[in-house]
Amino acid sequence: MNEPLSLHRWRFFRTGGFDQVRMETADDLRHLAELDQKLWAVLACPAAGLEFDEQTLRLIDGNADGNIRALELRAAVQWVCERLRDPGVLFQPGSQVALANLNDSDADGAGLLAAAQEVLERVGRAGAAEVSLADLADTALLFPANRFNGDGVVPPALAEDEAVRALVEAVVGHAGGLPDRSGEAGVSLDTLNAFLAAADAVRQWRARATDDAAQVLAFGDGTAAALAAFDAVQVKVEDHFTRCRLAAFDARAVVALNPADADYTDMAALPLSEARAEVAALPLAQVVPGDKLPLVEGINPAWQHAMAALRQQVVMPVLGERSTLTWAEWQQLSARLSAYRDWQAAKPAHAVADWAAADLDRLLAPATVAALTALIAQDAESATDATRVDALNKLLHLRRDLVTLLRNFVNLSDFYDDGQSAIFQAGTLYIDRRSCTLCLRVNDMARHAALAPLSGAYLVYCQCVRQGEAPMTIVAAMTGGEADEMMVPGRNGVFYDRQGRDWSASVVKVVEAPISVRQAFWSPYQRVARMIGNQIQKLAADRDKDVEAQSAARVTTVGNQAAAPADGAKQQAFDIAKFAGIFAAMGLAVGALGTALVAVVTGFFGLPAWQMPLVVLGLVLLVSGPSMLLAWLKLRQRNLGPLLDANGWAVNIRARINVPFGASLTGVAQLPEGSERSLQDPYADAASPWPWWLLLAVLMAGLYAVWKQGWLTG
Repeated sequence: MNEPLSLHRWRFFRTGGFDQVRMETADDLRHLAELDQKLWAVLACPAAGLEFDEQTLRLIDGNADGNIRALELRAAVQWVCERLRDPGVLFQPGSQVALANLNDSDADGAGLLAAAQEVLERVGRAGAAEVSLADLADTALLFPANRFNGDGVVPPALAEDEAVRALVEAVVGHAGGLPDRSGEAGVSLDTLNAFLAAADAVRQWRARATDDAAQVLAFGDGTAAALAAFDAVQVKVEDHFTRCRLAAFDARAVVALNPADADYTDMAALPLSEARAEVAALPLAQVVPGDKLPLVEGINPAWQHAMAALRQQVVMPVLGERSTLTWAEWQQLSARLSAYRDWQAAKPAHAVADWAAADLDRLLAPATVAALTALIAQDAESATDATRVDALNKLLHLRRDLVTLLRNFVNLSDFYDDGQSAIFQAGTLYIDRRSCTLCLRVNDMARHAALAPLSGAYLVYCQCVRQGEAPMTIVAAMTGGEADEMMVPGRNGVFYDRQGRDWSASVVKVVEAPISVRQAFWSPYQRVARMIGNQIQKLAADRDKDVEAQSAARVTTVGNQAAAPADGAKQQAFDIAKFAGIFAAMGLAVGALGTALVAVVTGFFGLPAWQMPLVVLGLVLLVSGPSMLLAWLKLRQRNLGPLLDANGWAVNIRARINVPFGASLTGVAQLPEGSERSLQDPYADAASPWPWWLLLAVLMAGLYAVWKQGWLTG
């Protein structure tokens, strides 16, 4: 892509190890499209998850793909410069725009000015000299429900005809509505068509019953009541027929299939009524061999009313007056109701199906439906005013936020400005007596943790929770102080977001890296000290375990000796020669160590006085030098880019985080200036004499070496 030749005189400043273009004047905005993209700090950033107004980002995101790219930002800047006479107002805080600053030299600009004047009139500020985002806050004032607003949604207030309004209310109430720009629920063409389709399905379903009334409505208008009466006793009736058929199969089953005497004995002590569950659980009638069910006499009292309804509404209309019912007749009645049962199962699952046919026909009169369709089309076609208000809303958002985005995109001046925070900085993490301001939100921790270590920074990933808020994950870069050995998963801190809200933060992952050269200087000695401490702890634990095992073995041995017969027993003689050898070996080892120490000290004090500091310095550099050099090289390579790239940014530069800048991003605990400090600690550890004994031993060894050299004898 060829960049246009720029005749504008750009000004740059150097921060973070790279040249950044200044964005300070209206001409800088007008000529931004001419700036070579290779000089931009960022080429793309996500349109969500930033400390920035997401509505502004959506307005800039022209293709709505969730990313802001350089060309989209260019287009937004160019659009603002075309709409304003003086774009320099963007560098001032606030969202207000003077009406005199609106460029009305073309049709779009004139429409924008007219929209601003209309908005001011609707919110009761007619004649005001400027308009701001606060004037657009109340959509009910900007887009009254009784006026067309171009969104193709008709609320009830927009329908002047009573029949049309009733239809709109019915659709919204029973099928759901869409929010209109005014904030009220209304009907769109899609929701109206869906409602009409549901109504048509209900009409077809009802027509099936009318066309096949002989089968579906076998009991006429009483078919629904007949099915209800049939279903109420179906399980109990079929249970009775099954019991009677079993009794016919084997007469011995009659006693078992009828209630036992004990059942009646138990119920005799209860206050009985037809409503008791114990009575209803008894068989419908007495079980006898055969397939007849009494309909009048001999019926369980709990089921007499239900059986009377079955006889009246189902049996008599088909079979006439009957006092008994056979299994074949029961199946015949069931078959007569099957068509109606199937028809009911096919009932559309829509509230319209419960409406009376006359009410539905009156509501969906062709003239009413046509009038509502025309009203929806008229609202959709009158989008001019709404489009202009949307353009004004976009302009005011860009007026307030565009320069902030440029200072986090074209350059990173907000990040490197000590008094500002970049839009990717989520807040401040307090942990381990320090505060970390370089904290980023993390949406995909696995992806972020794979790329972020390339930044060369010491990273701490934390899970943050707050009551009433969704949990979030952050990563904090520790760029000052020293690493704590206790900085491990599970440690807790407090995270403050940009709104000042506090979150409980728990460390879930640590990526180690050098923090300072000072830390690197002491790290070899700390590693040796840790290694010695670990070895001593291991030896002590092993020795304790051996002593415990030996003690147990001795107790066992003594017990065995006490239990063994004394005849012929001999005590093993004490082998003094063995122990003498051990002590001799120990003496030789101590002597060898002493000789080696004396040789080293003698050699050191044998050097000329001016060489001694050089030897000490050489030893220190030999131990700490490699660690310090490696840390110095890594600290020079710390880079913000991988941290942002892991979050979906496209960083175009190498944004360094050197030692001085890193110290400004991580604050370390310090006593306030002028504070009083007492050094008397009543719980301080008691002073140990061993360091003094060690110092005395070193001095004695030095004096011995001096004496051996003959320095004391002249």
